[in-house]
Amino acid sequence: MKVILLERIAKLGAIGDEVTVKPGFARNFLLPSGRALRANAANREVFEAQRAEIVARNDERKGVAEEISKGLDGKTFVFVRSAGETGQLYGSVSTRDISEFLAAQGHKVSRNQVDLKTPIKTIGLVDISLTLHPEVETTITLNIARTADEAERQETGEDLSSADAIYGENDEKFESLADFEDEDDDRPRRKRSNDVAEEAAPEAASE
Repeated sequence: MKVILLERIAKLGAIGDEVTVKPGFARNFLLPSGRALRANAANREVFEAQRAEIVARNDERKGVAEEISKGLDGKTFVFVRSAGETGQLYGSVSTRDISEFLAAQGHKVSRNQVDLKTPIKTIGLVDISLTLHPEVETTITLNIARTADEAERQETGEDLSSADAIYGENDEKFESLADFEDEDDDRPRRKRSNDVAEEAAPEAASE
């Protein structure tokens, strides 16, 4: 199907271009979203009559997108979510989650502008592309962590996807609580095997 583009579409063309696309793409996306018109004599006349207005509207939307981009481009946002010791999130992060999170931070970004192929399922630093306008793209980084403290550690390059990484390894190994002694504690404590041997030695010598 041939259509007239009413805005720049990546890999298709610019405003006013007549391009051939698959019928399903035109009927399900381009035409209902107001991004294109069917290419026929009547619509060509309509487009030429409204070209200046269409270009002006596009420039206005582009300007708004550029302002939003200035407050986002290259920034890192801490995104706290619940996760297990292996870093697996209890609930994945979707385009809707990211859109709502950015809105709460004062940045107007719709879920359709978040370029996320699949939901995020683990903690870590994730680069997210945002298409704020056909001619305006920006990238942010989400630092997805269980706590703000862990987010700081991740930003320095730590991998917190294991229990050892989270809590650290204890090099001192104790066989039992009996290894701890408190000199001021009068409570009886369990005798260790070497204590029993020392007590038995004098008895054997007396015989």
